[in-house]
Amino acid sequence: MMEQDMTEESMNSDDLATASTLPPQVAQASHATLVFQAIRAELRKVFLGQDEVAGQVLAALLAGGHILLEGKPGLGKTHLVLALAKTFGGAFGRIQFTPDLMPSDVTGFRLYDMKSQSFELRKGPVFTNLLLADEINRAPAKTQASLLEVMQERQVTIDGESISLSAPFMTLATQNPVEHEGTYPLPEAQLDRFLMKILIDYPGLQDEAQIVAMAAGTQQSASLASLRVVCSVDDIVRAQEQTAQVQAVPEVVNYCVALVRATRESRAVSLGAGTRGAISLLRVGKAIALMHGRNYVVPDDIKAVSLPVLRHRVQLTPEVAITGQEVDEILRGIIESVPAPRMQA
Repeated sequence: MMEQDMTEESMNSDDLATASTLPPQVAQASHATLVFQAIRAELRKVFLGQDEVAGQVLAALLAGGHILLEGKPGLGKTHLVLALAKTFGGAFGRIQFTPDLMPSDVTGFRLYDMKSQSFELRKGPVFTNLLLADEINRAPAKTQASLLEVMQERQVTIDGESISLSAPFMTLATQNPVEHEGTYPLPEAQLDRFLMKILIDYPGLQDEAQIVAMAAGTQQSASLASLRVVCSVDDIVRAQEQTAQVQAVPEVVNYCVALVRATRESRAVSLGAGTRGAISLLRVGKAIALMHGRNYVVPDDIKAVSLPVLRHRVQLTPEVAITGQEVDEILRGIIESVPAPRMQA
């Protein structure tokens, strides 16, 4: 498929904003590409200075995965999730993780009703489309583990009954990298369930000044309420199906495998990425390809997402960690050491 150019006007047309399907004038372009462009145009109205972060979040949505958002307080993590849910009319759920949170507070429970003389299901906040797990590392391991089945199987088991979640379902978990007191680090098994770990840093000078002016009311700003629904839940599901069908030649697949195997062979790494890491690289690479209007993956797609896909799947050796080197620094060296295959034109 040839890369399609799409103007800002066509992406934000009234038809696209109100209809459950994309407008006929752009029907020839990739459905997933148009969904991405339309949502991203809306997010730019309220989420400033974090274009790369927004793009990575949308890539995870197209790939049907979950993300771990890490950043200091006040950088708009919750704002981003709320805005994303608004753009496609999806259901939104939020869990504020605390040390006293119970697994039933996450998944739900059955309550005995005296009037009906039967047990009634009280669904937890996981029964949604976008789930914000705020400060997930503040809950103990037992509560954190209640998300494992939800994230992997897209279902919840309550009193022996398995209940499937409606598609699409995506968990966006946040954690603060600064505060460690009273936190419970996520185990490797749960970290591996996240498709990507995305780092949110401070915005640039001009963007930050604009954010402050908008929040203080000195400039006209677009609120979450003003965001338009530019596609439907069914559009997201269809876009995810198209993403899974993107072509990947054996050379690209082998490149994904070579990258994760290189993390295991590095002397600076004590725990390398597993096979799920290679699968995640390919899944996100397919999403990146569609976001650029292609129905095939190139090595640059894989390379572009290697850091967010792999950074939470590796652990540095104590000797390297004590020197102050960061995971991203080591990973960059590993990624550059693996030759990318040459694709024929």
